[in-house]
Amino acid sequence: MKNIAINKEIQSSLSPKSVLSDLLEGNKRFRNNSLQKADYNALVKDTISGQFPKAVVLSCIDSRVPVEQVFDQTIGDIFVARVAGNFENTDILGSLEYSCAVAGSKLIFVLGHESCGAVKAACDGVELGNITAMLDNIIPAVKEAALDFEDDVDSSNKEFVAKTVECNVRLTIERIREKSKILSEMEVDGDIEIIGGVYSLQTGEVVLL
Repeated sequence: MKNIAINKEIQSSLSPKSVLSDLLEGNKRFRNNSLQKADYNALVKDTISGQFPKAVVLSCIDSRVPVEQVFDQTIGDIFVARVAGNFENTDILGSLEYSCAVAGSKLIFVLGHESCGAVKAACDGVELGNITAMLDNIIPAVKEAALDFEDDVDSSNKEFVAKTVECNVRLTIERIREKSKILSEMEVDGDIEIIGGVYSLQTGEVVLL
């Protein structure tokens, strides 16, 4: 049973690759319905004075993708930034920079998911209040995915939606590197890695891109 949180010494000993391996092993436990047991009361007390998460996950807000459970992580293990469509903006970039440059996280994981509602809405050109401006962040992925399709470039085409989900993850990673000199330099220096994957609603598996 896990009852001691990650401390600075443990965090410093981790590498981006070891953190990724740990998350993928956690996802395997999730799929096998064998999540680790945790003493939450002990972990709450153990993290009062500080936190040293090993990774930050940029995820969609979708309720079917509970990030900590998907990777079998608990209190103090990971930061999670969530926005519909798992894209970056100034606030998200600042959160990622804090996670890595200030708090010491070793990995940025951009996590898309199957049948993403925000991606579908972007594919259909939905316009509604502030949702319209939000979906503008996903339109570049829609346009890139559409290059592989002659017609049916809307949410009725499951293959098109899946392609757009993948493009959105990849483009988000590219823009994180372009827009954040801090994170880009940390990755070049080997202090962090920025990677992405897609979560399957059907199987619970996270597949790396």
